[in-house]
Amino acid sequence: MPDTCDAIVLGAGAAGMFCAGVAARRGLRVLVIDHASDPGEKIRISGGGRCNFTNRDADRLERFAGADPGFARHALRAYPPAAFIALVRAHRIGFHEKHRGQLFCDDSARRIVAMLRAEADAGAVRWLTGCPVEAVEAVGGGADGADGADGADGGAARFRVQTAAGSFLARSLVVATGGLSIPKIGATDLGYRIARQFGHRIVETRPALVPLVFDAGRWSAWAGLAGVAHPVRIACAGDRGAPAFDEDLLFTHRGLSGPAVLQVSTYWRPGQALSIDLDPAPPPGAGSQREELGAWLRRAREGARQQLGTLLAERLPRRLVMHWLDMLATTHPRLGAQVRMAELGNRDLQALVTALRAWTVVPSGSEGYRKAEVTAGGVATLELDDRSLMSRRQPGLHFIGEVVDITGWLGGYNFQWAWSSGHAAAMAIAEGGC
Repeated sequence: MPDTCDAIVLGAGAAGMFCAGVAARRGLRVLVIDHASDPGEKIRISGGGRCNFTNRDADRLERFAGADPGFARHALRAYPPAAFIALVRAHRIGFHEKHRGQLFCDDSARRIVAMLRAEADAGAVRWLTGCPVEAVEAVGGGADGADGADGADGGAARFRVQTAAGSFLARSLVVATGGLSIPKIGATDLGYRIARQFGHRIVETRPALVPLVFDAGRWSAWAGLAGVAHPVRIACAGDRGAPAFDEDLLFTHRGLSGPAVLQVSTYWRPGQALSIDLDPAPPPGAGSQREELGAWLRRAREGARQQLGTLLAERLPRRLVMHWLDMLATTHPRLGAQVRMAELGNRDLQALVTALRAWTVVPSGSEGYRKAEVTAGGVATLELDDRSLMSRRQPGLHFIGEVVDITGWLGGYNFQWAWSSGHAAAMAIAEGGC
């Protein structure tokens, strides 16, 4: 006879492990199945091995993308960042705020994995790892009201999961299989296949939080700047609906990376241009004394014999300045690095400011899923209940975490979505909401 339980969770990543622990500690019999041998591998390698496990501002909906970012509202409010931070404190895991609300472990990301495992084990979660799922099927108790096999709690089992280790029945099935990002640690499309099997629409998936690349021939002139990093303001040109980001830009041999590009990559589409301000003015109320670029250049010009390149290197990396001015001089000969400031007119300075503050480039693509931190797109939220993450097509079937069409900003937002969506599904199942 098939083994039975209250809930089966497919995927032992952040969302799956957390969901299993929450459900099990509320008295449910939970089985976690994963084809990987070691639970939480993506957690372990995240944040340079220290896991940016949440962000103090990770309940701000405008910092999530998808067809309907507002779908995440209920889950994030029911289980906000403060709740997970309290759990981390309860397990005596040291952490620190690194940048703009981003919270990292003081020592190792393994502490977060161990915490999730401990929470699950406290509820007697059963683990079946290193075991691929062969098939998933509904066995009754669905929308048509068919009777299923007896579940562990006496209710009707709705799902059968077939694996090499045997067949398992459960009243609730939680799909927490993640996306396609980082295939070297075992990413698969299982979650999307299960969603399609039960009639769900998949919003087109694509790599997100990923470096962008350029045509090799066109980028060769910039490849020499590889390794140069500088704070910028970046946005998708002409897309008023997408946010602008104030982050560090990193030049690479193949294109652009760094937090600025990873952030904007979630919103970028092939063929779209990026608008990059290489000398952004400080935002209102930032407390910076940095003078606006145009005013600074005009003031510096007065009676100065200083060369343009030398002066600009006071505000931007010298390698970037010299290369930039060499490139700019091909269309604006008066703006070479060796030109003295006193020789430049107002039009020259305006042309320089415009070029520096509105650099427009068109990437040819991205580094793909192998370098993407997350997968954008996924199971359409229109077909899920926003309080329980349960399918509107198949009772008892839940989708949580990265497999859903909700993608957060860089900096702990996607982990918080994993915790919050996992908590929402677990609570719904525990409270009898399937």
